[in-house]
Amino acid sequence: MPRVTRAASPALNLPPVPALLLSMMSIQGGAAFAKTLFPALGPAGTTALRVSLAAGLLLALLRPKLRALTAAQWRAVVPYGLALGLMNLTFYASLTRLPLGLAVTLEFVGPLVLSLALSRRALDFVWVALAGVGIALIMPRAGGEALDLGGAGLALLAGGLWALYILAGGAVGRRVPGTTGVVAGMLVAALVTLPFGLLHAGATLFSPALLLSALGVAVLSSALPYTLEMVALKAIPARVFGVMMSLEPALAALSGLLFLHERLSGAQWLAMACVIAASAGIHLTAPRVAEPSTPAELIT
Repeated sequence: MPRVTRAASPALNLPPVPALLLSMMSIQGGAAFAKTLFPALGPAGTTALRVSLAAGLLLALLRPKLRALTAAQWRAVVPYGLALGLMNLTFYASLTRLPLGLAVTLEFVGPLVLSLALSRRALDFVWVALAGVGIALIMPRAGGEALDLGGAGLALLAGGLWALYILAGGAVGRRVPGTTGVVAGMLVAALVTLPFGLLHAGATLFSPALLLSALGVAVLSSALPYTLEMVALKAIPARVFGVMMSLEPALAALSGLLFLHERLSGAQWLAMACVIAASAGIHLTAPRVAEPSTPAELIT
């Protein structure tokens, strides 16, 4: 993994496990904060500002040599950026119809199915079946009302795009050195999301107060967790990293409860536990690898 200098952030002084926990809380807190901007900007406008500002922040922080990228490297970066931009658009759109915790739980189906497709071990079918039980528990009801199937579809689509993002990210990691590919992909994602943001929010995107709020979302959801995850990945095995990341749905539900007053039923918490257990199980039983991969949680 690429290194970040110790002067980049005081958070780099944290031990790896607290750094990773803070990263996950930052991501989900940022998602909850983003949802409060929907009345003014809509999900598309919020996505466009968040991704564009995050790209600017990472560009300033990491200073990648984008001009050195070859045509072949850009051919790897562009699908990565497209998946990233569309994943964020569909995920934020799902938040207009679903509580944060349920949206993140459904989104996790994408990486779980990808793990099954890549592994095809018998044990992985057990984990995916457990996740399927969780999804079945979610689907009939949400918060005592009929589940919004459109919102569920958007969250599942975001999960599918997340899986594509992971695959494309692997290609970028093999072809582009350091953090250059990540920043280049973020710039592509900004170009993808900006037209949608301008179409839905128009000149409101340039409101100083909203720009400041969106900058806060970008810091919480991208710049800060990226730096923290760099710290964690240098010190803990990929298997431990993956298991800890499996807690994301629960942290999302807690953020929704604390910041948005979104309450889930007992069955929905049980469904979330099934998905978390499935995700953790896949990571715990996966074959050992020499190096961890770039964290896929970064932009969700």
